[in-house]
Amino acid sequence: MTPAKPLVLITGAASGLGWALAQQYHQAGCGLILVDIQSELLSEQANKLTGSAQVSTLVADMTKRDDLQAIAQHVTQVHGSLDVLINNAGITHRSLVEKTQPDVFRKVMAVDYQGPVELTLALLPLLKNSKGTIINVSSMAGWMPVLGRAGYCAAKSALHQFFEVLRCEVRQYGVKVLMVYPSFLDTPIEKNALGFDGKPAEHARTKVGATGNAEDVAKQIFNAHQKNKERLFPDKFTWFASVLYKLVPSLFLKMMTNKFSKEMDT
Repeated sequence: MTPAKPLVLITGAASGLGWALAQQYHQAGCGLILVDIQSELLSEQANKLTGSAQVSTLVADMTKRDDLQAIAQHVTQVHGSLDVLINNAGITHRSLVEKTQPDVFRKVMAVDYQGPVELTLALLPLLKNSKGTIINVSSMAGWMPVLGRAGYCAAKSALHQFFEVLRCEVRQYGVKVLMVYPSFLDTPIEKNALGFDGKPAEHARTKVGATGNAEDVAKQIFNAHQKNKERLFPDKFTWFASVLYKLVPSLFLKMMTNKFSKEMDT
C-alpha cells in the first residue's frame, strides 16, 4: 500500500464483515468509500469513523446495473483514482433446489456474482492506473457443495473461476486479486438468508465447526492484502474441507449430506 493513504471501496459495508473491514482499513489511515443498500445504517456507521481519513458513502443495489455504473462514475469523477476494491456484499439462501423459485437463484447470482463482476469491470481502468488490488469475499461454498445452498454455491463458484482467470489477465498491469474463502461467520448474511419463496428463511442454518468472528477475519484479510497473497483460507477447517473434497469427493459429499440432512425436511 502506498504512503499516500490508499482509497478503498467496500460493498456491503454497513454490517458484518464489510463493517469490520471498514474499521480495519480506516484504522490503517485509508480513505473509504462505503457502499450498501441500507441507507440509514450506512450513514450511522460512517458517522462512527472519525479522524483525518476521508470517508464517503454511496447507497446502491448490487442487482441494478445503473447503480453499479453510478458507483464507477462517482469514483471516477469525484476521486479520480482507486487503490482497493473489496467485493464483499453478498446474500444466501436455505432451500432445496426443486422447491426454490427461480427468482431466488437469480437474485443470489446477481448479488454474489454478476454485481461484483460488473462493478469490477467498471472500475478496472482506475485499478490499472493505481496498480491496485481487487479483494473478493467468496466462501468455502465456492469450492465445495453444501446441501440447501445450490444457488449460493453456484454463485460463489462462478465468482472464484471468473476472478482466477482475471488475475492472470491483469497481472501484466500490476493489478492483484485476493480471493477469500471463509466458512461460517456470525454475520447478517445468514440471518437474512432467503427461503424457497424469496422471503426470509424460517429455519435455522446448519453449520460445521466453530462460528468465525468478523473482526478476526477482517484482520486476516488486511494482513493477506499487505503480503500480496492471492488466496486466503481464514480457518483450518475451510482449508481441510477443500482438500478433502478434492482428494476424496465421495467421502466429503457423504459427510456433508449427513451433517446437513435436516435441510431435506424443511
